[in-house]
Amino acid sequence: MGQAPGAEYALAILQLLARHAAPLPAASIARETQIPRSSLYRVLDVLVEAGFATHLRDQQRYGLGVATFELGSAYTRQQPLRWIAAGPLKRVVAETGEHGHFAMLHGRDVLYVIEERAVGRPELVTEVGVRLPANLTASGLSILSAMPSRQVQALFPNRGAFADHSGGGPTSAAALRALIARVRAFGFAEEDGWVTPGFASVASAVVDHQGHPVGAVAITFPSRETADSRRLELSAVTRHAADEISGGLDPSRLRPRA
Repeated sequence: MGQAPGAEYALAILQLLARHAAPLPAASIARETQIPRSSLYRVLDVLVEAGFATHLRDQQRYGLGVATFELGSAYTRQQPLRWIAAGPLKRVVAETGEHGHFAMLHGRDVLYVIEERAVGRPELVTEVGVRLPANLTASGLSILSAMPSRQVQALFPNRGAFADHSGGGPTSAAALRALIARVRAFGFAEEDGWVTPGFASVASAVVDHQGHPVGAVAITFPSRETADSRRLELSAVTRHAADEISGGLDPSRLRPRA
């Protein structure tokens, strides 16, 4: 057994339950996984509490919980989404000559899952796998603007929930609400120097067929050399790319470019 036996026990149990069509009694789980009974019930209790396992008390058996379904659904959702977003993002970079990104919301952060670099442009802090506070990024703000207000309030209930790297960006619920209202009115989000001094970003949210945000397309560029008119052009490009990706998730959502 390795340095994290609890984690290894949990994985062994989940893998075993996934291989069987019907729930199993604890005795069968212990026998097939070779987990000591004293540890088995503690791990099962943790899995049940977290929703990854369910305890059928009348039958004294354990099966997979709804959280495993949610995890599997997230995987099947995200993997095709990356394929769908890759083409439009490449076109964004080819059309604008600026860096492009596709990010998804993870808690109060955005996770960058696709990065397309423009040739000859300055390097950025973002890479695939990097997480940044949602309230400081154009990607995060665009995603939050497409979420129900109550969900946003649950993510950012007080000042302690807000990250502040450079003195920019909203640091209170009231400021976030005002900014989200602006994003909804203009159809895109922007930030300037909140993540990296000297760089700005614009972004638009990608939504699924039910209107739920699943990610955002963003463009990052040197702020001092980019005029307001150019920023509006870039924001229009992100909106079109976001619509294209949304259309790939549900063709009925695809709208012609204005």
